[in-house]
Amino acid sequence: MKTRESGMPEEPVWSAFFDPEAALRTLGLQPETGDVVDFGCGYGTFAIPAAGIVRGTVHAFDVDPAMVIATRTRAEAQGRRNVVARQRDLMADGTGLPDGSAGYAMLFNILHCEHPDVLLREAWRVLVPGGALAIVHWNFDPSTPRGPSMSIRPRPELCRAWALEAGFEAEEPYPVDLPPYHYGLLFRKRT
Repeated sequence: MKTRESGMPEEPVWSAFFDPEAALRTLGLQPETGDVVDFGCGYGTFAIPAAGIVRGTVHAFDVDPAMVIATRTRAEAQGRRNVVARQRDLMADGTGLPDGSAGYAMLFNILHCEHPDVLLREAWRVLVPGGALAIVHWNFDPSTPRGPSMSIRPRPELCRAWALEAGFEAEEPYPVDLPPYHYGLLFRKRT
């Protein structure tokens, strides 16, 4: 099941909205983090840079087969052999990864979905105790050049409340500014 659509622009336009490596490092991704799970990888905008930071595997999931192919193609072109991109309906079927198998989960520009709790519970399930959950979303600002409609775009405090309800502990500062158009939040799985 696709989440509520916010319109995916062409890859060059999409990539111009982020500094993925800087965002990942700001949100605590380090070489020793272990395996990473990217929920809704799109073009691999964050999965591929993550693969360049960590020594583990980056599991990149998307419901759209074209996005999975795009991620695989870009990862291969950049020599990132530690990216495993798979098509999967995360809302219906989860990741299929074992419990406690990842050190870091990315929920980037996806929590405008109808049931964010489903994704947050799956992230909690696949993370090791003490594992990190990073959330990135569009600023709650109608002047951003794109993003989900304001009626479904979550504010940072709402994402924080959802993550706390799912059993995560918040890391500070809250939220982190990720210019030019995003904010980030970092959480840990309670041990």
